[in-house]
Amino acid sequence: MIYMIKTSAVISVRKLLVTLCLCFGLGSIGCQEDDSGRLNDYVRLSDALPDEEWRSYLGDKGFSHFSALSQINVSNVDRLQEVWRYDAGGASENGATQMQCSAIVVEGVLYCTSPLLRLLALNAATGEELWRFDPSSDFGLLPNPNRGVAYWEEESDDDTAAPLEPPRILFTAGSFLYAINARTGQPILSFGDDGKVDLHTGLSERFSGEAINATTPGSVYQNLLIIGSRVNEFKGAAPGHIRAFDVLTGDLRWVFHTIPQQGEYGADTWPVESLDAAGGANSWAGIAIDEQRGLAFVPTGSPSFDFYGDDRHGDNLFANSLVALNAGTGERVWHYQFIRHDLWDRDLPSPPNLVTIERDGEVIPAVAQATKTGHLFVFHRETGEPLFPMHEFPVVGEGVLGERPAVSQPLPLEPPPFAEQEFVITDRNPAMTRAVQQRVNDLDQGNAFIAPNTRGMVLYPGMDGGAEWGGAAYDEIEQRLYINSNEVPYLLQLTPVSKDLGLGPQLGYLSLCAGCHGADLRGDGVSVPGLLQLSDRLSPLEAYNIVAHGRGRMPAFAQIPWYAKAAIIWYVYTADEEQELSSHQSGGPQEEMAYLNAGFQKLTDPEGLPASKPPWGTLTAIDLKQADILWRIPLGDYPELLAQGQSGYGSENYGGPIVTAGDLLFIAATPDQMIKAYNKHSGEVLWQARLPAAGFATPVTYAVDGRQFVVVAAGGGKLGQPSGSSYIAFALPD
Repeated sequence: MIYMIKTSAVISVRKLLVTLCLCFGLGSIGCQEDDSGRLNDYVRLSDALPDEEWRSYLGDKGFSHFSALSQINVSNVDRLQEVWRYDAGGASENGATQMQCSAIVVEGVLYCTSPLLRLLALNAATGEELWRFDPSSDFGLLPNPNRGVAYWEEESDDDTAAPLEPPRILFTAGSFLYAINARTGQPILSFGDDGKVDLHTGLSERFSGEAINATTPGSVYQNLLIIGSRVNEFKGAAPGHIRAFDVLTGDLRWVFHTIPQQGEYGADTWPVESLDAAGGANSWAGIAIDEQRGLAFVPTGSPSFDFYGDDRHGDNLFANSLVALNAGTGERVWHYQFIRHDLWDRDLPSPPNLVTIERDGEVIPAVAQATKTGHLFVFHRETGEPLFPMHEFPVVGEGVLGERPAVSQPLPLEPPPFAEQEFVITDRNPAMTRAVQQRVNDLDQGNAFIAPNTRGMVLYPGMDGGAEWGGAAYDEIEQRLYINSNEVPYLLQLTPVSKDLGLGPQLGYLSLCAGCHGADLRGDGVSVPGLLQLSDRLSPLEAYNIVAHGRGRMPAFAQIPWYAKAAIIWYVYTADEEQELSSHQSGGPQEEMAYLNAGFQKLTDPEGLPASKPPWGTLTAIDLKQADILWRIPLGDYPELLAQGQSGYGSENYGGPIVTAGDLLFIAATPDQMIKAYNKHSGEVLWQARLPAAGFATPVTYAVDGRQFVVVAAGGGKLGQPSGSSYIAFALPD
């Protein structure tokens, strides 16, 4: 019988042996039981491929995205074909649902989720459904995105011991963490409250009504599930404290306060009155586990509110930080803060990668963290010491009334950024260049850290990176990191609002409409119409129908409740032009005003494409031994350009790569609905296939019954793409 080797040390040895076997033609690497029941490493001289699992989210607990499999390799990947397809169901007809799940595979069973957060178990060789669990009664009509699940099983070497606990899948839906029997799909009733735990557990009662969920699965360390959360980004949000739950009972075992409580380390970086009231600083990207050292590496996001910090003067630890915790107790070991007093929504967007670096004959255990700015920070895993030189870059401008920006922010000097750092206007054609130039003439630009203001600034890379939640793939054999990046500019502009404002209609407008029509309702002066005095052109019913069904470049907002659409239209029709302009010019008295961002605005040309010079999405290989870029290529295409016969510009992308011992890198992630295989040494495309919907998820690879599979979720639902609900499996022909 073939088993999975579970210790990180053995896995590293295994990768080395795989490489040696490939080089010398010795076949595959595996392990087997001897007569005593122990596992022994051995080199298989036959052509049979042992089963290989994908037991953890993104491959392993260090998030390597790496597989030692090589049945599919550079010499035969062009023969790859679809071998099964599973429709999970629940895809929205209007693009409202997504399916970002990167599956796990254990003992021949693939565990994943549907667009409506049904937990699914499939036969990993055939795609046949084995069971499903439906938690929909606990989250209502609007499921949060889900990127994966966690697996736990009890280990015992004593055959005379008491019966083992059933293996379980730990996953979240809405505000609940579930423990589900991996064999049957039934809730484990001894866990929490009949199989579930409320994610408000461990937080102050004052946040009991706040929305809390977890898009990324928690990480298992021994009998603990260590988990972050997603919270809202406005004032009043819940804090993003890190919590560890007992996987057997659901009991809370420890809490790390990402917003320190009075007397705790870091409390002096916040105003005293904010310690109990501030929110955010949550970890939503994923927590890496170093089992050998007993460390959990936690990347955190921005404090709430993201863009204006009059109530949080100071550096705001532990927001925007990588925090190394004792995984068993939750005690801080070290931390590094990437952004002090964040004003740009510069969350740490990617799970950290546990890597090794060879330097002067020494092998250094390290942790690499990619950022939205397109930089890769690398630290010694045990001490937190940066392994490459750092430099402080100044924050420019004073911002708006009541704001106190940090003086400077740190950036690494090596390796080079994997995303472009300078905003250059699109050169796609002269008309687009002129239009964008007209739009950005009055905007601040040219510095990485400009304090946001009411005039507006070009934020590049934009609010969605640089790096995003798909993360990077790490090849330990080559010591190379592979990462995809967004290269799209955003417009960051603050707008004053009354501090006692009932935020309903105006907040709805700023969140959904201002990204195109502007906070001042004036449009962009090029391709987006202004909305002031709209009653002269459209009746309220006509406006409502356009909002509901879309027209031209404007998408439909059918998923927004009718009363929310009506409230926004009321706000537009009743906005007083003189009062709006006066407010924008003066900012109002400081004690009466606050500031919101005028929507999450991509900076686009008149055709709705990014306003920067292409490529708009890239895939980069970083050599960590040399601290240099090995290669960098455009990634993806926009369907509207493909329809015009144009390609090679790159596109926004969501979902990460995986890398294999077959010298391949697989990635989907793009709106052109393609999954591709690249030569990991050169970036050359060796194979591609069209998916039924865009694959905004990280693929997985595994072997069952002697056959290697590559599986990706095709869920669409972003970047204007239709929603899907399929898992697609590829393999070589029998």
